[in-house]
Amino acid sequence: MHVAEKGQGPLILFIHGFPLLWYSWRHQITALASLGYRAVAPDLRGYGDTDAPAEVPSYTCLHLVGDVIALLDAVAADQEKVFVVGHDWGALIAWYLCLFRPDRVKALVNLSVVFNPRNPNMKPLQVFKAVYGDDYYICRFQEPGEIEAEFAQMGTETVLKEFLTYRNPGPLFLPKGKGFGHPPDAQIALPSWLSEEDVKYYASKYEKAGFTGGINYYRNIELNWELLAPWTGAQIKVPVKFIEVIVMEGVGHFINEEKPDEVNKHIYNFFQKF
Repeated sequence: MHVAEKGQGPLILFIHGFPLLWYSWRHQITALASLGYRAVAPDLRGYGDTDAPAEVPSYTCLHLVGDVIALLDAVAADQEKVFVVGHDWGALIAWYLCLFRPDRVKALVNLSVVFNPRNPNMKPLQVFKAVYGDDYYICRFQEPGEIEAEFAQMGTETVLKEFLTYRNPGPLFLPKGKGFGHPPDAQIALPSWLSEEDVKYYASKYEKAGFTGGINYYRNIELNWELLAPWTGAQIKVPVKFIEVIVMEGVGHFINEEKPDEVNKHIYNFFQKF
């Protein structure tokens, strides 16, 4: 597992989402390290410079939380509990971590993805298809190799720019052969918080590792639903701050990169209580 870290003190584990890397936490790593924390941000299983098993079932919630526990055992053996910050899929993994191993989490700050208790009567993919249809991006991600082939035709940098600049508050649809709905040669303007250099860093890692690892997380949504049966009705018991309870004007999904100073302040102020 590839890990970026900086600073000394109580450990804060930063868990990234899709289609990101440890790099999406660069502002938080620097800021929180300067405030007396040890910031640790891995590339998750299947991403960047971390190992990427080939088998789809190797990306369940149990595997992902297992990776986190193994990482904490390796880098924070002296700390019984650590602080955790998650975004997107990283937020989901953080929720799972708090369900499975609350004994390892001092407090959690999560961004962009709420905790959805397991509904034993509704399989998630059936819900997505019924509500949004087959072109909904999570549905399109299910067939191994299919969306990867379309992304390959579009080009890695274009795919990353499309995801990172997506601002529509509604569901993301990816109709077959139509990509994100833009012409293949369309220019994608980058926002002020995202530079060409940032995109090139992401692209350099995705050119090497591909998108399959990250997409495999989505391919385990149904299996996760089955594996989570023992936790039906379970509640998150660790202290949590969910950032979107705070209203941030003029930002989209990638809020830790879009408004790093404000997000850093929320993280610091919350963790100072413990």
